[in-house]
Amino acid sequence: MNLHIDLRKRFAAPAIVVAPGVYDALTASIAVTAGFEALYLSGAAISYTKLGRPDIGLVSMSEVLDTLMNIRERVDAALIVDADTGYGNALNVERTVKLFERAGANAIQIEDQSMPKRCGHLADKTIISANEMIGKIKAAVDARQSEKTLIVARTDAAAVEGFSAARERAGAFADAGADVIFVEAPQDINQLTEVGRLLDGRVPLMANMVEGGRTPVLPASQLEAMGFSLVIFPGGVVRALARTAQEFYDVLARQGTTESFRARMFDFDGVNKLLGAADILARGKRYEGGDR
Repeated sequence: MNLHIDLRKRFAAPAIVVAPGVYDALTASIAVTAGFEALYLSGAAISYTKLGRPDIGLVSMSEVLDTLMNIRERVDAALIVDADTGYGNALNVERTVKLFERAGANAIQIEDQSMPKRCGHLADKTIISANEMIGKIKAAVDARQSEKTLIVARTDAAAVEGFSAARERAGAFADAGADVIFVEAPQDINQLTEVGRLLDGRVPLMANMVEGGRTPVLPASQLEAMGFSLVIFPGGVVRALARTAQEFYDVLARQGTTESFRARMFDFDGVNKLLGAADILARGKRYEGGDR
C-alpha cells in the first residue's frame, strides 16, 4: 500500500489528479520518473499488450493481479486499478477487492457492464440492473480493509439507456457507498459539463480521455474547471508504443538493420540507466561474502 498519498484527501484538494495508463512495471516506473503521483492500471492496456487482443473481457482477475503485484514492487505511486466488472457477481467483487487491496491497490474500479464486457468506447455494450450494481458496490465497500482504499463505480448506462439513466445511476451508486463516480463515454462537451456538475461535489468525479474515442479529449485544466477530481489517459501509452513498434519493425524488415532508427531508441547503456541497473548491481554486491 502506498503510504505517501491518501487519495481520499488528495481528491478533496482543488487540483485535479492526472493518472496516466500503465500496463506493466516498466511503463509504471517511467511514468513515476516523469512526475505522476497516481497511475491507472488499465485492463484494456493489459489486453492490448499481454494478449494482443482488443478490450472485450478476455483479461482475467489473476492476470490483472499479477500485473498489479509487479507494479507495486517497482513503484510507490498511488495505483488506481481497473477491475472490470469485478469478474463476476458480488461475491467475486468481494474476493477481487480483498486481493487487489492486499497487492497494493489504492483505488479499485468496478463497472455495471454485463459479461462479456467491452471497452467503454466500443458499440453494443450491455449493462446489469442498477440494483445488482448497487449490491456489488456494497460488497466492495464491505470487503476493503482500509477506508483509504477507494471504490470507484463506473456506469456505462449513457451509451445503453441514455444520459438520464447514467445520471440516475451515478446518484444511486454514490448513495451505495462508492467513493468516486465515473460516468463513461459522454458524447460531447455538454454531456461532460453535465457530468462535472453531478452530485454537487459530494463525491469526486472521474473523467476518461481516450484518443479517438466517443468523448472529446480535453486538457486536465479544463476538466478541473468542470468539476472533475480525476482524469485518466488509460490506453494512450499503448497506442504510442504500438505506433513506434510498427515503424521499428517496418524499418528492420526493409533495411535489415536498426541503424536508421537509432535516434528514436535507447541504446543498451541508456535502457540500463533507465532501469537503474548500476544501483541494483551495487546493492547486490553488499551481500556478497556476508558483507553489509
